[in-house]
Amino acid sequence: MMKIDLTGKNVLVGGSTQGLGKAVAIQLAKCGASVTLMARNKSKLQNICRELNTDFNQNHQFLVVDFYDFNAYQTTIKDYFKNNTVDILVNNTNGPKSGGVMNMNTEDYQQAFNLLFKTTQYTTMLALKWMKKNNFGRIINATSLSVKEPLQHLALSNTIRAAVVIWAKTLATDVGKYGITVNNLLTGIFDTERIQYLYKQQAKEKGISYTDMIADLKQTIPLKRIGNPKEFGYLVTFLASEYASYITGTNIPIDGGIIKSL
Repeated sequence: MMKIDLTGKNVLVGGSTQGLGKAVAIQLAKCGASVTLMARNKSKLQNICRELNTDFNQNHQFLVVDFYDFNAYQTTIKDYFKNNTVDILVNNTNGPKSGGVMNMNTEDYQQAFNLLFKTTQYTTMLALKWMKKNNFGRIINATSLSVKEPLQHLALSNTIRAAVVIWAKTLATDVGKYGITVNNLLTGIFDTERIQYLYKQQAKEKGISYTDMIADLKQTIPLKRIGNPKEFGYLVTFLASEYASYITGTNIPIDGGIIKSL
């Protein structure tokens, strides 16, 4: 029987006060890992950390960070790694603003690059020092199905997440000899605050109700439903485990079959 046990593993999870990040943190904690949460809302972080410490008997903690402010983020995360090690890193941030290519300027792309790429690269490099020494590591990047099939209303996300995916593939080749795996999750449509916000905007632009917008959206998904964040957490937990030790350098869709390309 396959049972995932992450006891003794330290995990750092970005964007973990809501949505996919929170689901990941809860599932990893359930499997015995000690989790460090990262987000910008201190009160939410405190509440979730309190829940984890009450429900699961590990040493959970949190970091207050703003992924949009790279200079401040850099200082905070560097200080964290002075006294902490990470076995499993889940790179996940809030998404950049929505809109098409014609609505974006150069500064928008720079901000998105700082948010999605620089935070991921900088955090990973710090985490790798311990992972290489320990000959074990799991780096899991939450990206998007849009790196394979760009979405017209997410120009910034399409562009920068594609860079993350190519970078991660290159990194996987370099660190494989240390027993470190690097994988990207091509995330589809899940029932999160972010998705609700994006599709409420689209519904307003189209002049239809949010309910009708979601009903139409479900029809584009082969499974005819929106994903539950718990399902994302299950996949991350598997990739973090010993059972996924031969999986690296991959882009794994978790989208209910919505990606049409191979």
